[in-house]
This record gives sequence, C-alpha cells and structure tokens, in this order.
Amino acid sequence: MAEPKTERRQVRSLPVGWTATPVPPLMGRGGPPHMRMLAKVEHAKDSRGVMLRLWGYLRRQRASLVVTALTVVATTALHLVTPYLLGIAIDRHILQGDLWGLARICLLMLSAHVASSLLSWLQVYIMAAASQRTVRDMRNDLFENLQTLSLRFFDQRAHGDLMSRLTNDMDNVSVVLAQSITQLVSGVLTLVGVVGMMLWLNPQLALISLLTTPPIMLLLTRWVGKRTRTSFREQQASLGALNGLIEETITGQRVVKAFAREQAVLAEFDGANRSLQQAATRAQTFAGFIGPMMNLVNNLGLAIVAGAGGWMAVQGMATVGTIASFINYTRQFGRPLNEIAHLYNSIQSAVAGAERVFETIDEKPELADAADAQPLTQITGQVSFDDVSFGYEVNVPVLKRVDLCAEPGQVVALVGPTGAGKTTIVNLLTRFYDIDDGRIRLDGQDIRGIKLHDLRRQLGIVLQDTFLFADSVLENIRYGRPDATDGEVIAAARLANADQFIHRLPQGYDTVLSERGSNLSQGQRQLLAIARAVLADPGILVLDEATSSVDTRTEKHIQEAMLRLMANRTSFVIAHRLSTIRKADQILVINEGEIIERGTHEELLARRGFYHHLYNSQFRADGRGQTASQASG
Repeated sequence: MAEPKTERRQVRSLPVGWTATPVPPLMGRGGPPHMRMLAKVEHAKDSRGVMLRLWGYLRRQRASLVVTALTVVATTALHLVTPYLLGIAIDRHILQGDLWGLARICLLMLSAHVASSLLSWLQVYIMAAASQRTVRDMRNDLFENLQTLSLRFFDQRAHGDLMSRLTNDMDNVSVVLAQSITQLVSGVLTLVGVVGMMLWLNPQLALISLLTTPPIMLLLTRWVGKRTRTSFREQQASLGALNGLIEETITGQRVVKAFAREQAVLAEFDGANRSLQQAATRAQTFAGFIGPMMNLVNNLGLAIVAGAGGWMAVQGMATVGTIASFINYTRQFGRPLNEIAHLYNSIQSAVAGAERVFETIDEKPELADAADAQPLTQITGQVSFDDVSFGYEVNVPVLKRVDLCAEPGQVVALVGPTGAGKTTIVNLLTRFYDIDDGRIRLDGQDIRGIKLHDLRRQLGIVLQDTFLFADSVLENIRYGRPDATDGEVIAAARLANADQFIHRLPQGYDTVLSERGSNLSQGQRQLLAIARAVLADPGILVLDEATSSVDTRTEKHIQEAMLRLMANRTSFVIAHRLSTIRKADQILVINEGEIIERGTHEELLARRGFYHHLYNSQFRADGRGQTASQASG
C-alpha cells in the first residue's frame, strides 16, 4: 500500500548517548528539519532502579532461577567441605599413618570435586537459557515500543544508535545475566560459608584474616567502581555514535562515491573510531586495574594468615590440619572477593547498556489514539483542512492557517517551490504529526477522533523514492494487504502495468529482491509501489512526485497505472512537473506555508499570477517554447 522513504538523514553527533502500519512517513521536501531538531539525550543515573527493572524481567524465569539457586547452594557446600576434609586427612590420617583412611577421605574429596563440576555445568546451562529468554523479552519490549513512537522521535536520533541499543547494549545485559548472576550469588554464599567455617575452626585466626583483607578490598572496589561506571557509559555512547555513522555511510554509499567523499568519510570515521577507542581504553583500564590489586591484597592476607597460623601451631594453639584448612579457606575467601570485584566491572557495563535500553522503552509516543477514538471502515473520501497551522519546531511555522476541501473522488494537486509545505500537508493528513492549531476532517470527522490504524489503512501513498524489502516480488506487493491471495496480487500487478516486466525476472513473482530493491530500475520499483497501493485498495491516494525520476516511456506506463489507481478515489498529487496535473479538479499553489492560489489549470493561468509564472518558467526550462497563454488556448 504505502511506500517507506528510503533516504533518511542521520544525526552523527549525539552527545552521549514506524508505527507498524501500512502507511509510511513522507520525508520529502518540506519535511521535518532533522538536523535542527537534535536534542540532548539524558541518561538515567539510578543504578538501583535499573537493577530492579532487570530483576523484574529475570524473575519471570522462576523455575530456572529456583533450580539454579539449588545447584549454586549445593556447589558452594561442596567447595566448603573439601578444605575441612583436607584438615581431617592431615590430623587423623597422615600424621597417624592411616593409609586406608587417607584413601577413603581422598576418594570422598574427589567425589565432591566431580559433583561440584557437574552441578556447575548444569547451572551454567540453565542460567544461559533463562538469560536469553529474559533478553528476548526486553528486546521485544524495546522493538514494540519503537513501533509506537512518533516520527519526531526518529527525526531526532541516529538510527545506528537505536540499532546499537537493540544489539550491543542487549548483548552486554545478556552476558551479565548468563554468567555474572550465578557467580555473584555463588561468591556471596561462599564468603558467608567461609567466614562461618573459619570462625568455627579458629575464631582468633578468623578475626586476623577478616580484619586485614576485606576492608582493603572494599575500599578498592568502591574507588574503582565509580570510575568504571562512567567510563562504560561513555564507551556505549561512543559505540552507538559509531554505529550511526557506519549505517549512514553504507546507506549513502552511492552519494559518497558520486561526490568523491571517500577520504572525508574515512577521516570522520577515524575520528569516531578514535573516540570509541579512547572511551574503551579508559573503561578497560579501570576494569583491569582492580584484578592485580585484589591479587596483591589477597596474597598479603594469605601471608599474614600463614605466619599467624604457623606461630599458633608452634604454640600448640592449633593443629597442623586446622592451619592447612584455614589457608585453603583464606584462598577461597579471596577468590570470591576477586570475582565479585571483576563482576562489578561487568555489571557496570551492563547497567550502562540497560540504562540506554530502558530509556528507549520509557519513551512515550507523541501520537496515540484518544480514549474515545472511533473505528473507521468505509469512507467517501471528503477531506477538509480548517484553519490549520503547524511547525516541526516551536515558533517556526511551516503551515499558516491553511484551508482546503477535497470532495469525494476529486484530484487535488499541490504545487509550489521546494520547502513550501506540500509534503507537510500530507504528513498531517496521515497524522504522522499532530497539528498545532485548527482541524483536519475526514468525512466530517476530526481525524484525531479516529483510530490511527484505521485512518492510515484508508491512505495509500506512492513516493518518489520507493522502498522495497529484501523479499520476493510477490510479498513486496502483498505488504499493503497481507491476507491477499496470489491471484489478487497478480491482478493488482497487471492493473499497475507491472506484470509484464515481473515475468521477465529470473523467478518471476518469486524473485527475491536485494535490499531496497536495488536490482530493479527506478521505474520498475515505482510500478511495484503502484501495484502495492492497488492491492491495498485505499480510500484516499497520495502521489508524491511518483514520475519525476523516470524516462518518458516509463512515465507513460506509470501514468496509465496511476490513472487506473486514482479512479473514483480522492487523490492528492504533489507535483513539480506541472504538465502532469493539468486535468486536476483543483490545484493548490503553496508558498511559504500558505495557499496563495487555488483553481483549475485554466483558471490559474488566466489569473497570470504565481502559477502562471511557475508554469511559464518550467516550459522555458524544458525548451518547449510554449507559453502559458498557448497552453491555455
């Protein structure tokens, strides 16, 4: 039915940081000023709130979490029992020369290690599946909300940055949920268990160990944590900006080559790439700093415990087996602290990504159905603009007090210089933007009181730049009406004069098009766009410069198809080639956001005003040597 615009300007320099309906936006001349509308994107600073929201998604996997928790508890218990068994082996069997007892306890320790390994593998498997389901739900929510957002949101943001939130930021969250959660829980349980065992074995030695290592580690973690969170946020924002530049450059590669801008693009990419490299270096430097420092503190604590324990063993205050167990517990005490310190860095990266994801999920659509919005089924096609004013930016009007009325079945042509506001009129009719003042009516009903989906379902748009998907010809035509049969699709293609060239394609209607239909000519893409609109059978038709980029022979085929499509439909034709709209029921001449002239082709020529001048200028430019007076006569 409707055709998405292929060329959409990207905003390259973010500081940091369609609706799913058959009708796409019109972003042609006179559309929204993308670059000037760029606004600073603020990021959430509430890490606790972000973690709670992540938990809200994760807790949907209750069964997996319960099983994982049980395996974590069992694994931790097995890890805690082996040092205790080692102490018993030394005191009761090695020092006593009991080889059979030593063999039994060694077999028991081996069994504990094997069981611990199997349980560890099981918890990784279960948690990986649960985390992927969680990220799937988050990604669905993010993409679903993107479909509800108004075009103004997309005007202000680089598309590559939005893609980065769906991919890179989600990947960071996925890795942390799959690996870090179980490690964090296991580390906390291990710490609690180790402290309990140490206090049970020897309270004095336990106090010596607890008063040396943990305080230093906590201070280091707090100091590094503040810096890693900021650095990882900058890294994610830089990555999003780089993705935006990459997406824009690849999409506009034809223009880059046409203007020999390869070196300029390389320089710009190098700058963005260096920014990412610097941000990533800072983040990874702080992340890597804590590991060696934790090892140093851990080894220092181990040396203190070993020295104090040796002295106590010599004084008869502890057995050799107890000291051996204690040294193993001290190692176990340092290991989870070290892991938690490393996890803290990973979690900071995930929080930075989750902030960006939730920021987009929390965006509210500018346009939405009113509470009392009415459904719309059949229409006659009467359209009226009553004193309509609108601007893409505050205090910068694009349309000023516009009045127009299109009767059912009429062809209304919109003409005027570039940027006059022609495309904006159609953007407002489709409610891609809401008006600032006035009222737009369809069959006498304010369009703000009509359900958006129903309104847009009655509108068919054929743009100058046709958007085709990387799918078969058959499915591209069927896009405007998914329930259409193959026979109905073929019939629509015949009405659009597209059937003949489709049969010449390698697999006919089953030919898979390349991205944006680049393996077809401009005229062929236009014919498929018209076939799509024919199949959708809209009540109102919009043709935006649909023949301006094709040759005369192809234009004839397209115009024939358009005439069939326009029959008995209210049609709005945006045209620069004035020869194509001579037979329009009314022509609206728009300049600087105002309708300055209206009437038929002959009436406007007779007035010898703006349209007369525009028409004469165009024919002189075409070299036809025909004046407006001759054309009207």
